[in-house]
Amino acid sequence: MSSDKPETEAKPKKGKGMLVKLIAGIALIGAGGGGVFGLIQAGVIGGGGHEAKEDNNPKLVRKGEEDPFAPKAAGEKEGEGLPEVDGEGGSAYRTSYYSFAEDFTSNLRNSDALVQVSLAASTHRDGRVLMWIKKHELAIRSGMLTVLADTPEEDVYTLEGKVRLQKRLTAAINHVLVQNEGFGGIDNVYFKTFIIQ
Repeated sequence: MSSDKPETEAKPKKGKGMLVKLIAGIALIGAGGGGVFGLIQAGVIGGGGHEAKEDNNPKLVRKGEEDPFAPKAAGEKEGEGLPEVDGEGGSAYRTSYYSFAEDFTSNLRNSDALVQVSLAASTHRDGRVLMWIKKHELAIRSGMLTVLADTPEEDVYTLEGKVRLQKRLTAAINHVLVQNEGFGGIDNVYFKTFIIQ
């Protein structure tokens, strides 16, 4: 007897279906591998190809600790940029001072009066801040003279006005340091002399 199915009907070919499945599988593995590679590089998995940024900003220096960035005394002018030794009381952090060698002389805003001041700045941070002040002193002097020229005459005669001026001078130094070094670090400005003419 013969079969009920005609002989013209061909059996499905197994080779083509298997090839399509194989190519699709390879494509999925490739896409998945690329995705995993991307996640590793982005740092989402496996620690990433990028190292964490180290904080290179000047650090607070506790009293009694060694400051590896402290300015050296050789070749410095008297008191210029040298750290002062603190006593037992006060802040837990060492205070370093930078004394500007030249006085600042400027006219006052909307006045014929002149002011001449001798200034020093302080920081509780390591010696890099003092090095940066010395390095950028020209720009700092310019910014501080601008602040002095924008000071009303009334401010130089009152205690409150002088305190405001100290804060503005501190901000001027920090502004220049942030622009040039990415970090300020000055805590205060002090008047060594203050003459109004």
